[in-house]
Amino acid sequence: MKKKVYIEIIILILLGSFSSLSLPPFNYILINFLTFSLFYILLIKLFEVSKNKKLFFLYGWLFGLGYFTSNLYWISLSLTFDESFKFLIPLSIVLVPAFLALFYGLASFLFLILKPKKNLSSFFLFSLIFGIIEFIRGTILTGFPWNLIAYSFSNHIEILNITSIIGTYGFNLFCISLFTSTSFLILRDSKKEIIVCISFLIITLSFYFFGSQRLEKFNDIEANNLNYKIRLVSSNVSIDRFYKDIDPISVINELIKISSPKYNEKMIFIWPEGILPDVSKNQLKEYKFLFENEFNENHSLSIGINEIKKDGQITKSFNSFTIYDHNLEILNSYNKVNLVPFGEFLPFEKILSLIGLKTITNNYQSYSRGKKRDVLEVNKVNFSVRLLPLICYEIIYTGNIFNDRNFDFIVNISEDGWFGQSIGPYQHFAHSIYRAIESGKYVLRSANNGITAIVNPLGVIEEKIGLNQSGFVDLSKTKKIEPTIFSKYGNKIFVLIILLYIFLIFSINKIKYE
Repeated sequence: MKKKVYIEIIILILLGSFSSLSLPPFNYILINFLTFSLFYILLIKLFEVSKNKKLFFLYGWLFGLGYFTSNLYWISLSLTFDESFKFLIPLSIVLVPAFLALFYGLASFLFLILKPKKNLSSFFLFSLIFGIIEFIRGTILTGFPWNLIAYSFSNHIEILNITSIIGTYGFNLFCISLFTSTSFLILRDSKKEIIVCISFLIITLSFYFFGSQRLEKFNDIEANNLNYKIRLVSSNVSIDRFYKDIDPISVINELIKISSPKYNEKMIFIWPEGILPDVSKNQLKEYKFLFENEFNENHSLSIGINEIKKDGQITKSFNSFTIYDHNLEILNSYNKVNLVPFGEFLPFEKILSLIGLKTITNNYQSYSRGKKRDVLEVNKVNFSVRLLPLICYEIIYTGNIFNDRNFDFIVNISEDGWFGQSIGPYQHFAHSIYRAIESGKYVLRSANNGITAIVNPLGVIEEKIGLNQSGFVDLSKTKKIEPTIFSKYGNKIFVLIILLYIFLIFSINKIKYE
């Protein structure tokens, strides 16, 4: 019996690990039909032989442990740049996945508590519980909706376009059902289960046709030529600048060189997040002499830069996205709302700082949280553009990134050097595709040590600069589409899908027992 338990422990960890291969940059999506179905089958078989609640929790936790350990290992790489953090590397490799796996353990535990007796209702309940738990994972505390299984479809733009209606959480719930439905090939009691399996494949096919028609319609729209350019700069400046005394002048000169400003062209330049860690928002003007021969009244600069504010005796720092004119006068600014735990702020800082802990990206103290995310307007003589700023990690959230839909573009700036040479930058970039489709807006991404790109409102990557490459891409023409259903109603659509699943569960049970 003990030998069997050990074998199942290994199998569950391996199933979770193999599921990671479906995520960017691998996208071996078919593997999920095997891993999720086998995971579900193991839970059903366990239910038949044991009602041990702790064992059910353990099964879900082990699957989650394998999944998150294999796809979030890169978190530990951010601790390698500072000697004082290296003792935390083993803990980050184990504790972060172990914590996130608790959500999968809880889902399996709730499945045991609520499980109906028949296959079909159990199947829908399993999908529903896991879908809701994934939503909770993405919202509780600060939320971490990274690597939902829905991201395994990031290379399938046609199918992904359904998120313009149901959003990522709704699509994630569907994906769990789709991948688990093949378990009926083994567990079926009747032909009805096979019909459900086939139905999910047909629905997936209908999503594909919906997306194909949407793409075809978009391609027929005439592009609008802008009378200005938005130039997204991709740089490869070493992350060591956060820990070593690197002259900001050399970095600024490099960025100006990459930007290649043209005197007579109207341009908004977008530089990555935190590219000048030792220069604050108000200090940038001290380097005006570097810009004078390159920038003129046709140019504006948007940059990720720190803001330092004094509030009485307290000094606060913010991770800011700031827009300057050619004289480096501040036109507009946004302070990041969604901060990265331990990366940008230290939970329970007064206590944990006593044992030597500090934030990774800000050597002196935690960043303070901005009050709200405002649309930033750039007004020039002959044009005006409205930008929705998302700094780094903020791109991963779905359904609550804006209240005001009256903006032209989503701008995402990022420093991906913390991920090292790993799968992290690819996973991070994939979120841009989903936010573009959900919002029906262009996502303009500028990254240092990452992927810089223009993603159109249907999720198609129109221009791209690969990982760790320097250069720029220009947005000079656009196509507009009608506001998406999801951009209007957000995760209220997810609530409707939850109600649909509940209706199916009760309807199936009623039919079974009559």
